[in-house]
Amino acid sequence: MEGMAERDLFAQLAEAVNTMKPERVAELARQVLEQGLSAQDAITLGLAAGMRRMGEKFAAKECFVPEVLLASKAMYVGFDILSNAASHKPQASRAKVALGVVQGDIHDIGKNIVKVMVQAAGFEVVDLGRNVPLPEFVKAAENGVSVLGVSTLMTTTMPRMGKVVEALDKAGLRPGVRVIVGGAPVTSQFARNIGADAFAPDAHSAVLEIEKLTGQVSR
Repeated sequence: MEGMAERDLFAQLAEAVNTMKPERVAELARQVLEQGLSAQDAITLGLAAGMRRMGEKFAAKECFVPEVLLASKAMYVGFDILSNAASHKPQASRAKVALGVVQGDIHDIGKNIVKVMVQAAGFEVVDLGRNVPLPEFVKAAENGVSVLGVSTLMTTTMPRMGKVVEALDKAGLRPGVRVIVGGAPVTSQFARNIGADAFAPDAHSAVLEIEKLTGQVSR
């Protein structure tokens, strides 16, 4: 019975994230701690599971950017409460991922959604921000990053994604560092043309591709 109650509480946490209710998430997160349950499991099976479901809905166009951002806000409320009690970071053994928007582009909502989803999946994320100069991508790749996520929302800056791949090749950092690209104008054919390792049309797909690239697919 105790195990069932525990799973029910985690399921409620996931649902509270998915339905964008930060107050409810906070209440449930405190219950987890009061009952002496695993904060680690609550993060993984509750918060992350709820955020993953939101990503699936977003990919299926069942919700939109504002809802994803509200869900991520709810998730972080719970994460702030539970993380101090967790013995270690969620799935700390997972790879490090760096995300950035190419130089010349300041649109970063898509990148921010990917960041939330990738963190929820248990990866360590280095946020390079927007309008990122080429050397910054290379520097990130030199600092223990396994996957480099590069995005743009503008057709005029798409060629700079190819320059990132070229720079990594010249620095001898590939195939040790895998490159995934995305953004509204980006296609799978474009990704192949510039030599990227993967393409993701949305945040949920980005998580699945990163899991494949790092050999850590979760089911």
